[in-house]
Amino acid sequence: MFNHLLSDESLALRREVRDLVKWVPRQMILDMDKDRIRFPKEFLKEAGRRNLMGCRYPRRWGGRGLDWVSTTMVMEEVGTLGYIFACVFGVGAELVCDAIIQHGSDDQKERYVKPLLKGDIFAAECLTEPRGGSDFFGTTTTAVREGEDYILNGQKRFIVGAEGADYFLVYARTDPDAKPHKALTCFVVDRGPGVETEYLYNLMGCRGGGAGRLVFRDVRVPAENIVGQLHGAYAVFNTMMIPERLGTAAMTIGAARPALDVATRYTSRRKAFGQIINQFQGVSFQIAEAAMLLDACRAMAYTTAHAVDAGSPPHFIRRQVSETKKFITESCQKVAHNAMQVMGGIGYTDIFPVERIVRDLRLASIWTGSNEVMAMIIANEWYREQMNPDQTGSVRLIDDDAESAFVEGEKIYE
Repeated sequence: MFNHLLSDESLALRREVRDLVKWVPRQMILDMDKDRIRFPKEFLKEAGRRNLMGCRYPRRWGGRGLDWVSTTMVMEEVGTLGYIFACVFGVGAELVCDAIIQHGSDDQKERYVKPLLKGDIFAAECLTEPRGGSDFFGTTTTAVREGEDYILNGQKRFIVGAEGADYFLVYARTDPDAKPHKALTCFVVDRGPGVETEYLYNLMGCRGGGAGRLVFRDVRVPAENIVGQLHGAYAVFNTMMIPERLGTAAMTIGAARPALDVATRYTSRRKAFGQIINQFQGVSFQIAEAAMLLDACRAMAYTTAHAVDAGSPPHFIRRQVSETKKFITESCQKVAHNAMQVMGGIGYTDIFPVERIVRDLRLASIWTGSNEVMAMIIANEWYREQMNPDQTGSVRLIDDDAESAFVEGEKIYE
């Protein structure tokens, strides 16, 4: 950990989070991986009892009034339990609550944020649909006004907490004739009549989070449950990209860390050819690479968190968060790969938890916006930033600093 980046308050909070991690029974981890536990309510209740969820929100609503740097630390530490623990921890307390805190009414915060952060109720975010994942504006779920309510119809899939959540943050089309960014509305939808968990996925990893397909059939949603403005879901979606992707990056570091720890201990004891195998460069260099990648990931995550706390320009934050999510998720998959590789055959068995970590981490570069989408955002924001006249006019242009820079007929652009 980078202790030098944490305040005394954050270091004390880290001790609390580590106590929570130690509290989790071994059997809970095993049962979740086998889907014997479909949603870890007891874990979330305990986290809420300890006031560890939503630490960056105002104390008025159940948080601790801390910052994104502290949140990054919390997500990493929770991730060491297993990726799915951080997923369910973050989806409710860092995604759904974030939308309501930033865009919702005080009544919504009272009814939905405070009890969730206490661990009394649970939430899920509903964005992905069968016909669209990364295409946010392709939403086909509809909400039609009827008196004081909206009638919601449609379905969402790959929803962490479809089994277990008490309410859902749902994006639906409320103006079919409007331009895409003005056609959708965000709602809080209570589990009740017409809300059905139709299918639970048999996932490769990250099991035990209640991931499933939700179907909404004529669900009556009060107009007072609109989050933000009518037809204003795009504003909610935009702000949620920070907790969704920066949170994912932070927890991925935590989920990969145990793989390196296990492999380090194993390679410090295992003998082959008459010596401890960490004395072979083929082993120690892979451990070194994994340690380097984890440190690079932390440096990037905490730098980005600090940029968010400092109120950096939105276009820079979009690029930085996207870079952080892409770099960290891909690097941490490499960390887990190296850990399994140096352990050899036993790393591929369930004698050690590395095989579970490898399975779980495969999700990291797919969910909360695939890494291909991250690359698209990075490229767009980079070109926009670099080609900005205010940017190019304030720095030395290097194009002409070459011996033959002014040779006629060589710089052809069209």
